[in-house]
Amino acid sequence: MTISVQGVVARGKGEPVEVTTVLVPEPGPGEALVTVQACGVCHTDLHYKQGGIGEDFPYLLGHEAAGVVDAVGPDVTEVAPGDFVILNWRAVCGRCRACSRGRPWYCFSTHNASQKMTLEDGTALSPALGIGAFATKTLVASGQCTKVNPAIPAATAGLLGCGVMAGIGAAINTGGVTRGDSVAVIGCGGVGDGAILGARLAGARTIIAVDVDDRKLEWARGFGATDVINSRTADPVAGIRDLTGGFGADVVIEAIGRPETYEHAFYARDLAGTVVLVGVPTPEMRLELPLLDVFGRGGALKSSWYGDCLPSRDFPMLVDLHLAGRLPLDKFVSETIGLGDVEEAFARMGRGEVLRSVVTL
Repeated sequence: MTISVQGVVARGKGEPVEVTTVLVPEPGPGEALVTVQACGVCHTDLHYKQGGIGEDFPYLLGHEAAGVVDAVGPDVTEVAPGDFVILNWRAVCGRCRACSRGRPWYCFSTHNASQKMTLEDGTALSPALGIGAFATKTLVASGQCTKVNPAIPAATAGLLGCGVMAGIGAAINTGGVTRGDSVAVIGCGGVGDGAILGARLAGARTIIAVDVDDRKLEWARGFGATDVINSRTADPVAGIRDLTGGFGADVVIEAIGRPETYEHAFYARDLAGTVVLVGVPTPEMRLELPLLDVFGRGGALKSSWYGDCLPSRDFPMLVDLHLAGRLPLDKFVSETIGLGDVEEAFARMGRGEVLRSVVTL
C-alpha cells in the first residue's frame, strides 16, 4: 500500500525547495521503510538543488539521517521493524571486485531501493544519494540501514550518515593518521571539523585548522585543533610549514573541494606525506600541478569516498565512543529546524553561520 508523507523537493535547478506530498510505496524485496526522526542539512543537498550533481529533477532532498525501521520487504535480514538506524549511502553489495578483494568500504556497486517514490501526479523523484530523508518516511535499500544503540539522540546520530563520518574517516581511514602525526585541515565546516575530531581521536600531536572565518576557527579549536590559520590574512602553506618545523604536515586534509585550496594542501605537506581530498568539487573544476613536483614530493594523493567508511563497522563504534563521552558529536548540531525551514537553512549554511542545521520530525 502506498502512503502519503510530507517531503522537501527541489523541482528545478536553483529553484527554492518546497514541502509537498510524496507517495512512498510499501517495501519490496530487499527494501526498508524508515520513519525519519532527524536529518542534517548537508552541503551536498545544496549541490543537488543547484544542479551541481546532476539534472535528474525533481529531487527529494536529505540524506544525513537517522530513524526507526517501520517495515521491511521480503528477504531482508539486516534489520527489522523497530530497529533504530543511521541511513547510509554505501549499501555494500558484497559481490563487486572491491568487495571480493576484502575492501568493502570501496564497494563499486552500492545499491538503492528499486522502487521509486513519486509526487502525487506520478512524477518519479530522485532521492538525494539514494536516500531522500527530508521526509517523514523514506524508502531505502535495507543495506542502507545500519543498526546502532538507540541511546544516542537521532539529531546527533544522523550526522554520522554523511558529513561527520566523511571527516572522521578522511583522517582515520583514508589519511591513516596515527599517534604523533602532524595534521592540517583546510576548511573548517562540518566535514573539516569531523576530520579534526578524527585526528584528535587517532592521537595526532599537532592539528592545524585553516579557514577564512575566525568564527569557524574557534569552532575548530573546540574539536581539537592545536593551532589555527586565517588564510584570508596569512599564507596557509607558509603557516603550516612554520608550525611543523619548516617541513609541512604529515597529513593534509582538503575539506573544501577547490583547485586553489587543493594546491595549498599539496605544498603544505611534508615530503612523502599524504594529501586527502574530501571536499566535493564541481564538474567544471580543473587542477594543474607540475608533474615533476608530483613525482619529487613523493607520498600519496588520495580521495576520500565517504571517509572510506564501512557503515556496519564504523557507525556502531563511533556511537559507542560518543555515548562513552569520548566523541562529542552533539557539538556539531547548531540548531534544530522543521521541514519548512530547509531553504533558509541553506542560506545560513552559505553565510557560514552554522555547522549543521538538523531537521527534526
